Amino acid sequence: MNCYDRRDLGLLLLRLGTGGVLAAHGAQKLLGWFGGGGLESTGQAMEAMGYAPGRASATAAGLAEAGGGTLLALGLATPAAGAAAAGAMAGAAAVHAPNGFFAQAGGYEYAASLGLTAAGLAVSGPGRLSLDHALGHAVNRNWMVPAAFAVAGAATAVTVGARNKRLRKTAEGEQEPLFD
Repeated sequence: MNCYDRRDLGLLLLRLGTGGVLAAHGAQKLLGWFGGGGLESTGQAMEAMGYAPGRASATAAGLAEAGGGTLLALGLATPAAGAAAAGAMAGAAAVHAPNGFFAQAGGYEYAASLGLTAAGLAVSGPGRLSLDHALGHAVNRNWMVPAAFAVAGAATAVTVGARNKRLRKTAEGEQEPLFD
């Protein structure tokens, strides 16, 4: 190949595919595009899944998916974009985990695949066919990878942990006492 090698083209394809899918999912949540519910409906669904407040959770998930996906596709701020998208997908995987692994049974397979691909892109970098490369990697420095994952990981742990605590309290509160 001429000035770009197979790695650069492969990273471009991964970024465009994964970033495009994530951006579309985020647009469903934020704007109601592509058959999505928009913030109001998605907020209600998030509340039902244990993420509260629902509208704020829908906004955060939508921004992480749409923003992270768009930035991944462009190859801009790749560490932050990949970490944000991976965090959002970890939150989605937490919802689907009780259904097992495979997506056909409602499992977390799809969310895990998107999240791991986004994380892999954050770690590997965007390649030369990217805005990060064109801008001299101003927002794609080596130190940004662990920093982005630390922030996204902490935010995800707090969010999913609060959801799990909320679900446990709800389950305990709904149980009828055996004896009065």
